[in-house]
Amino acid sequence: MFQLAKPTSEKIQKRVAAIQMQPPSLVDYGTLYGPESVSRILDFVIDHRRSQIGYGNRDFVRAKDAFKQWKNFELGWVNVADPKLLIEKDAIVAVVVHAFGLWSVICSRIVHVIDEPTRFGFVYRTTEFHVERGEERFLLEVDPASNAVYYDLLAISKPAHFLSRIGYQVTRHFQKRFAIESHLAMKLAIKSAIQS
Repeated sequence: MFQLAKPTSEKIQKRVAAIQMQPPSLVDYGTLYGPESVSRILDFVIDHRRSQIGYGNRDFVRAKDAFKQWKNFELGWVNVADPKLLIEKDAIVAVVVHAFGLWSVICSRIVHVIDEPTRFGFVYRTTEFHVERGEERFLLEVDPASNAVYYDLLAISKPAHFLSRIGYQVTRHFQKRFAIESHLAMKLAIKSAIQS
């Protein structure tokens, strides 16, 4: 799961192919419906971060385009291995992480896609090739009252790999860092789209 060398695209593709052959997990943690619906499961941590990233339909469209290009994962130390991957049910999202000189590829399966006039996003659930167990919801939403565009990130997780259990506080640091930087990346993506 952790290695010193950057994983090759061939190695990542093999891992994704192996996961696609497995049946999806049927455990539903409830993130699709929001923080108030998330299962209160023993030993799982719930993280929720919501921020305004724009205003109006144009920013909502820009945010959707950024999601479809996985801009919310372009953080330097984290990225999606295949930025052309379509957001669709059963797609395997391979995320490459580089921290403390180690590389890791963590994989999740998209289990829900949300595509409504004022909401867009997806929920993915971890696979056995992930250091955590749980699921995450990435959601864009237009508030009908204010027309503000929000990015809502909701996760439920617990360590699944022995290194993430041993280094739990470090894992939590990176989970929180990801949430903060993902929101900043989306704000930057909208700003960049406006300027171009």
